[in-house]
Amino acid sequence: MPRSTRMCIEGATYHVFTRCIERRDLMRKDFYKEIMLDTLQLAQDKYSFDLVFYEVLDNHIHLVITTRKGEATISRIMQYVKARFAEKYNRKNGRTGPFWNERFGDVIVDLQGNPVFYFLWLLWYLAYNAVRKRAVHDPRAYKYGSINAYLDGSGDDRIKLTLHRFFLELGDDIADRVKGFLGFEELYRKRLWMAF
Repeated sequence: MPRSTRMCIEGATYHVFTRCIERRDLMRKDFYKEIMLDTLQLAQDKYSFDLVFYEVLDNHIHLVITTRKGEATISRIMQYVKARFAEKYNRKNGRTGPFWNERFGDVIVDLQGNPVFYFLWLLWYLAYNAVRKRAVHDPRAYKYGSINAYLDGSGDDRIKLTLHRFFLELGDDIADRVKGFLGFEELYRKRLWMAF
């Protein structure tokens, strides 16, 4: 059965995700997570798009990307990220063959029933990945995620992160925005802990 055609919409916000082959923890070492951040920087140098959020884990990555009108599609951007990272990983480890398990998955945020709620909830869901995987106790302490860019403006200097308009619309100043955003964390935490 042929693969379905990916929907590429100019100016849309995508949540994209992809896993290592056989779901193995091939990026467990910080060294490989650093290579992924370098690869994201290279993609930003090559293509014009807004990187809104990232979370790099041991066996998969999550990116939130807004494409730009007249610029590279989400498929082109992700093809570049996946190919460059696999190339570097294979060269470093003297291996050949695929690094990634399958095509990347995507969800177009703008097409969800309530895109604003979906987006703000999504960022906390992604940030808490590292907590669920027991890498840290608080997502703010995870070095390879970008939640702190939304909380205090800090993050990896290599990566140009663009705060999404849904976050910016939470208030007139940073204090109001962060307060509103933290409300979504509280909602997420209540739901997360109720599951246990």
